[in-house]
Amino acid sequence: MLTTAEAIAIQETLKQQVICTDQLPATINIIAGTDVEYDKDSSLIAGSIVLLHYETLEVIAVASHCMEVTFPYIPGLFSFREMPPLLRAYEKLTVQPDLIICDGQGLAHQRRFGLACHLGVTLDKPVIGCGKTRLCGQYGPLDEPRGSMAGLYAEDDQSLIGHALRTQAGINPVFVSVGHKISLDTATAIVLKMATQYRLPETTRIADHYARLAMEAYKEQSK
Repeated sequence: MLTTAEAIAIQETLKQQVICTDQLPATINIIAGTDVEYDKDSSLIAGSIVLLHYETLEVIAVASHCMEVTFPYIPGLFSFREMPPLLRAYEKLTVQPDLIICDGQGLAHQRRFGLACHLGVTLDKPVIGCGKTRLCGQYGPLDEPRGSMAGLYAEDDQSLIGHALRTQAGINPVFVSVGHKISLDTATAIVLKMATQYRLPETTRIADHYARLAMEAYKEQSK
């Protein structure tokens, strides 16, 4: 297993490969969502990837993988816990997405290399980071209407690392950042488009549902 120092060294090396400009296909047809489910009673982790039609949000495919956690709980290094089941799930897909929304941070991370960056660089795919909570950075006042946003700025150098985005009027924002091969403005617009009814984008909500189902099925089979 990697040591903490080795994992950090990997992040520092791979972050040099992150592309922060739009390198998307001319037409986005399939968008993916990822989510990870932890079992509260064991060391099991389930990763799920769903493919949705970009315009209708119809579910095209689902792939999940359940396994034992292979890396300890260390803040800032979550990608080393969550990548293994997600990559195994991704290998099961027979159709490739044009774009992925990751339930986690991208550049809005202590070392500018969260799960969305790690996944994007590894798969060489456009990936958006969309976190439920703020991992780092500071943002100013945020208006109440849907679509309102405020810049998320790093504490150390005040660089723009993401957006706090209000996906539904009057509810807590989500935190959008670049993962790979996409600009922050495009990433923010796509997350808002995917958050049709609820705070979280449909990609994340549906992936979360299937990750829970995968965990339940795996535990049932293991009895």
